[in-house]
This record gives sequence, C-alpha cells and structure tokens, in this order.
Amino acid sequence: MKISIITVTYNAEQVLEKTLLSILQQSNQQFECILVDGQSKDGTVSIIQHFEQQIKNQEYPGIKPDQFKWISEPDRGLYDAMNKGIEMATGDFVWFMNAGDKIYDCDTIQKIVELYNVEPECDLIYGQTIMIDEEDQEVGERHKIAPKKLTRRSLLQGLVVGHQSILVHKKITDKFDLSYKIAADYDWVVKAVSKSHCQGYIDQYLSRFMVAGVSSQKRSLALKERFSIMKKHFGLFQTILAHLLITLKYPFSRKY
Repeated sequence: MKISIITVTYNAEQVLEKTLLSILQQSNQQFECILVDGQSKDGTVSIIQHFEQQIKNQEYPGIKPDQFKWISEPDRGLYDAMNKGIEMATGDFVWFMNAGDKIYDCDTIQKIVELYNVEPECDLIYGQTIMIDEEDQEVGERHKIAPKKLTRRSLLQGLVVGHQSILVHKKITDKFDLSYKIAADYDWVVKAVSKSHCQGYIDQYLSRFMVAGVSSQKRSLALKERFSIMKKHFGLFQTILAHLLITLKYPFSRKY
C-alpha cells in the first residue's frame, strides 16, 4: 500500500511547515508527498525547497527523494490544483492534506496501513477530524461526525466526513468538478462513496483541520453549491427534506 498525500499551497509560508512535518515525521513511510503550489508570491517555494534539500541530505531517514514531488505554477483555483495533484499521484490511495492542516499524529499512517492489511478489499478509508486554529490549538470536533457506517445516504446530512480524513483509492478517484468554487469537495466525496465497494472506518482522528475565517459571501455561495450538488445526486424532494432536518438540528450542534 502506498498513499499519495497531496498538499495544495498558495502564499502559505506561515502554515506550511507544520503540515510537512506532520507528513515527514510519520512512523510509517509508505507514502509520497506531493505539493502543488499556485506560484506563491511569498516564501512558500523556499520552504518547499528547504524540505526537499533536507530529504536529499537524509535528514528524514528512510524517506527517499522520489517520495517528495512538487510543482509551482499558476492554476485556476484550489480544485484545479487538487486535480493536478491527482494527476501526479502514483500511490494506491490519494489523501488531501492542504497547507495548514496536519496528519493527526506520527502513527496515523501506520494505523491506516494496519487496517488495509486486514481489509485489503477496502477502496475508501476514513475517520474523524479535530479542528485547530491558526495557533495550532484544538477548538473542537466537526459538528458533522463521521458515521461508523458510511453510505451514500449518509451524505444527505452534508459532508459528514472531511476530505482531510478520507483516503480514496486511485481506481475510484474522480477529478474535482471545476464548475463548483466552494463545495466541489462535497461532490467529490459523494462520487467516491457512490463508487466504493468497501469502506474501512478508523474510529480515531486522522487529521487536524485548520479553521479559517469564511466571509458571509463565501458561506452563501457554499450553501447554494451544496444544495445544487445534493439535488444532482439525490433529487429535489430528498434535498429539501434533508435541508429541513439540517436546519432543525443546527441550533443544537457544534458549530465547527
């Protein structure tokens, strides 16, 4: 089993180091680290080059230079960059860990590999997510908790598993739909779960997701896109019913 960990960056010099350390310090090194930079204007590329040189100098024992790949070029936004990462991936599974996010702890990949060794038929592996702020402090779990049994219908509740905590086999991995600007990850996960024949659940945190401020304008666009995506996959009636239930539950849920 080999995992392609894809990190998208743009002007991420303040947060990229912690993401890369969380990857390179894994006890199990059955991965490749892929960075897709959108031609940053700050020191992001210098940080990438610094880590590249450290790997060449064998400062991360066991990690070979060909396990660390990167490009820096203009893109058409986050999801276009994520698609480039998919194209570069040579692993069995793809896992998105964007700048600012972190793999939960140094043994997380080992736990994923152990599950896969027991259940090699799995084409989708997922777990829980803890939220962190820009100072790396935990602020709570996502208000949508990943179910122990993930089905297509689970996603009528929204994105119940964050894309930082789901690994999808390359054979069922679609590209992100660039017609969506905010919620293409929800569409991507619905497609992956729909194609999946066997899901492996790890009842632990797999990632630390950095919460950033979202403008009201972007929040409004996200809601519109998610409604459109849900309607496309589940139909109008199911979508309206699901949104009524989500609205009723929201005041009693965690807000992260």
